[in-house]
Parts: sequence; structure tokens; C-alpha cells
Amino acid sequence: MKVIALCNKIFFMDKHRSDCPISCSLDVFGDKWSLLIIRDIMLRGKMSYSEFLNSEERIASNILVNRLGILESEKILLKEVSPLNKSKFIYSLTKKGVDLLPIVIEIMDWGAKYNANCPRKELGKKIKKDKAGAIQELTKVLKAKVK
Repeated sequence: MKVIALCNKIFFMDKHRSDCPISCSLDVFGDKWSLLIIRDIMLRGKMSYSEFLNSEERIASNILVNRLGILESEKILLKEVSPLNKSKFIYSLTKKGVDLLPIVIEIMDWGAKYNANCPRKELGKKIKKDKAGAIQELTKVLKAKVK
């Protein structure tokens, strides 16, 4: 078991199940909460703990703290003190996090295609029309924000 200590909190990550690239990737970001946090930063511009906590899926605070810690330890997210409020942290994507954009877009596209309860909104319509172009455009925007 991999143990990660951040800010006096301990996070437990299961040992890698296998040497399969899909399995190794899922060990890092394969639960729904991690992907939703990544989505919120990537596509909805959320940056703070309170913004993630108020997402429509209503993540529990203990799970949010755990997933943010894991994503930070895996270098998918960068945690910094907010320049506007020194008592608040903000999160941003690293290059490694930005590289997840095509995966997030594919999952989003698949969900819209096969689930009638998940209609395509503005971005979804852009993706349906020109997925490669939408990914390229979003990648450019996200990479410009990487520190």
C-alpha cells in the first residue's frame, strides 16, 4: 500500500493492481470523484475547495480532501495559496493534468451519446461537430494556465 502524507493528513492508495497501463492509470484518477474534480477545474473553471464542495454531485468533504491530496501527490494538481486571500488555497492543473483533457472529453462525449439524461450543452455540441478542434482549442487555453 502506498501511503502519502500531506498537510498532516495521511492518504492511502492501493498498490498498483497490475502493470497494465489502463489499470495503472485508473489507480491514479479512476474513481468518479477524481474525474469530477478534474472536470470542474478543466471545464468549469473551479479552483477552490468550497467551489468543488458545491458541485452538483455533492462530494462529501472527507472524500474531497482525500482526492485533492491524491491528485496533488500524483502531480495532476498544483495547490497554492490564493493571491487574493492568504487563508485560502487554490488548485490548478499541471501539464500532467492538462494531458488528461482528451480522456475527459471522450468520457463526456460517450456519456452524452449513450445517456438520454445527459444532453449535450454548448461544449458537447462543439465536441460533436469537431472533437479534435475542441480538444486542440481547450488544450491551448489550459496549457496557458499551467505554472
